[in-house]
Amino acid sequence: MDFVYPQANLIAGVDEVGRGPLVGAVVTAAVILDPAKPIAGLMDSKKLTEKRREALYWEIKEKALCWNLGRAEPEEIDQLNILHATMLAMQRAVEGLALIPDYVLIDGNRCPALVMPAQAVVKGDSLVAEISASSILAKVTRDREMAELDKQFPGYGFAKHKGYPTALHLEKLASLGATEHHRKSFAPVKRALGLR
Repeated sequence: MDFVYPQANLIAGVDEVGRGPLVGAVVTAAVILDPAKPIAGLMDSKKLTEKRREALYWEIKEKALCWNLGRAEPEEIDQLNILHATMLAMQRAVEGLALIPDYVLIDGNRCPALVMPAQAVVKGDSLVAEISASSILAKVTRDREMAELDKQFPGYGFAKHKGYPTALHLEKLASLGATEHHRKSFAPVKRALGLR
């Protein structure tokens, strides 16, 4: 399927990482690429090796016209729910851009409330370079946070599973209990805390 770009000068792409995990923030990024400085190999961050993602992460930061990260913390996710927290994190990413985009392309099937026109693009991280770039920035950022959390709480395996509800994570959650970084509104965490 070919994606047709909107007629606009400054187009920002937005993506999120971390809707599914049981721990940590949902991290979003907004990126406006520079047409004069193309970046080869942009694609969905999940399809890249960690090494390739890291290399592209630095190249995007260096070559993009501007970029910004947004986030919603576990407390906000618990208060709002994951969908609304993700929309809030996306708004924050766009609102913090140094340049105001004319148009925003969002990965997925819904858009946060923004002041400029926006369009949701299903599988946007594979179709739109700006969204691919934002998916890479968001993923590298969140993966690094999980590696840091792994140092603070070495028993959980955060560096391995990145907070997703793997068998290992669920086992550790049951035996060690939840950390303050866990999302208390998510069912496996509720069970671990005895909050049926």
